[in-house]
Amino acid sequence: MNIIFSIFPYAIAYTIPLLAASLGGLYSERSGVVNIGLEGLMVMGMFVSALTIYFLQPTLGTGALWLGLLAGTLGGAIFSILHAVASITLKANQVISGTAINMIAGAMTVFLARNIRGSGNISITLGFIPHDVPFLSKIPLLGPLFFSRAYVTTWVVLAILGLSWLLIYKTPFGLRLRACGEHPQTADAAGINVYRIRYIAVIISGALAGLAGSVMLVTYSGEFNGSVAGLGFLALAALIFGQWKPLGILGATFFFGFAATMANVSQAVPELARIPGLILKAFPYVVTLIALIFFSRSSQAPRASGEPFDKGKR
Repeated sequence: MNIIFSIFPYAIAYTIPLLAASLGGLYSERSGVVNIGLEGLMVMGMFVSALTIYFLQPTLGTGALWLGLLAGTLGGAIFSILHAVASITLKANQVISGTAINMIAGAMTVFLARNIRGSGNISITLGFIPHDVPFLSKIPLLGPLFFSRAYVTTWVVLAILGLSWLLIYKTPFGLRLRACGEHPQTADAAGINVYRIRYIAVIISGALAGLAGSVMLVTYSGEFNGSVAGLGFLALAALIFGQWKPLGILGATFFFGFAATMANVSQAVPELARIPGLILKAFPYVVTLIALIFFSRSSQAPRASGEPFDKGKR
């Protein structure tokens, strides 16, 4: 039990950016556009956030962190337009377009970092500090697990999760979004602008992925180095594991986040240090592959996901 109490806050911190990126993938795929460029969008968000905080932290202090989160979110949203234009307007293969986003983002951000800073890395001296939630952290069992040593970004992303559930299932926009991902031709016949809905969804996807990269930076990373350690691809796996549903994604991301955290902190926890490090480091990825094998057969992906929409075709 002591192991769980000691690992849990770190697992939540690792889960939150994974959750934000998965929610980004949810919007895009619900509209019918596959977005495997989440990794690159996270890298872009982290880069823009790191650059913003680096230049503003001497004058604004902790206020630069919030501006960095906003800048990273906008950076991911703007960069995702490339994927939207290629996959929606030009009707390019969405997998190839997403792969290009990943390749361009990694190379371009490191190149820019070297020209701006003289190094491929951008370090920040500030970051959000985890705090106990007043009163709630005193609740037996639940308090130490969920409300102790929590980052403020955790509550921001959880609020986005709740708003996403409401938006997708309880609003006209959500109905149109799901219609475009299931039966775009029928949605078009009903007067819905499928192109516009898909553009909005991909941009929201980029914004949330950019936010995910920014959250990584201001919580446990503290440095941009051109990589987000494969979290974008893990977010895609969580999206499939969660069956393209917000609450399912929450469970899937926490499962993967907890598994990855066990591997990351294994050497610092005596009970886990007895297990060979190679096994623990491979554990989250093996679990991911097994989960995809079992759940991909019964997956409920949007029917039109990955299929370009042609307005003149019936």
